[in-house]
Amino acid sequence: MSESLLHSPLRSAPRASARSRLLLAGLGFTLLLLVAGWFMPKWLTFLLTMAASHGLVSLGIVLLMRGGVVSFGQGLVFAVGGYAAALGFARLGLTDAVGLTLMGGAAAVLVAAPFAPLLSRYRGIFFAMLTLAMSMVAYGVLVKTEMLGGSDGFNMGRATLFGQMLPDAYVGYVLYAVTIVFSAALALLARVYMDSTRGLVTLAVRENELRVEYLGGSVRRAMGINFVMAAFAGGTGGALTVMSLGHIDPNFSYWTSSGEFVFVAILGGWQSVLAVFVASTVLEVVRSFSSLYFPNTWQLALGLFLLLVIRFLPRGIGSLWVDRGWWSDEGEKK
Repeated sequence: MSESLLHSPLRSAPRASARSRLLLAGLGFTLLLLVAGWFMPKWLTFLLTMAASHGLVSLGIVLLMRGGVVSFGQGLVFAVGGYAAALGFARLGLTDAVGLTLMGGAAAVLVAAPFAPLLSRYRGIFFAMLTLAMSMVAYGVLVKTEMLGGSDGFNMGRATLFGQMLPDAYVGYVLYAVTIVFSAALALLARVYMDSTRGLVTLAVRENELRVEYLGGSVRRAMGINFVMAAFAGGTGGALTVMSLGHIDPNFSYWTSSGEFVFVAILGGWQSVLAVFVASTVLEVVRSFSSLYFPNTWQLALGLFLLLVIRFLPRGIGSLWVDRGWWSDEGEKK
């Protein structure tokens, strides 16, 4: 298909209309979550805050999965974002929640960007093991660095919002609202990117990267950009998580943390952005109730749940509405 046809008015008009509907739907759903959060009990607000912030980290993995690779080192950027926010609060005196969140994302990009040209050359198990190695190296460094609290980490004080102190009664809801707004904004941007020409090139790389090179596309550039974008999403999620928990430690970068993010990405599938956050919420719910009623075997419950999803929904939760035509890959109802 020629490039002129891809960008012809006949195709651009429906796509622009679909994006407008997607934006309105996203704004409406975000507003609904913000209003509902005001009436939720505190435990549910906290659970959804964790689900949304962790969903951002898994969203980065989904961006990479669309290109045919999986990162087992997403815990690295998760930890970098968390430590950047906590250090900015403790050492630099920056207390604004929005500023700390952006700082976490920017710090993760600065750490990941130098490795993007190298990692963009690898695929399959090599990419997965390299990212895992990077994450575990960071874990080892953090454990041995006493000025960062060593293996115990350190606490973070209460963030402010636009210079205003958060009262005890509303701090949970305000952090929930900040997390929901950031998650919704990055989710919409990710959806727009996936539907863009560069995002479609990423899908082509997944299918046949040699053909992409023959057609003039740069596979390494596409994969490098995806890696940096995944880092920003992971760093943002790390900063939001730390502000809600009030504590940071090296376990943020441990391989089990990365494994949970991969779990969510596989559970949601690479077809839908919304499915990632649904899967993250499912994980938090299953983990919370399983650890309450089955404290010694909750990991078994998670494993069985994932096996069932892989068996009956091999393309993830998102395939429930994408494959059945309820919502197309470009956000347009069929």
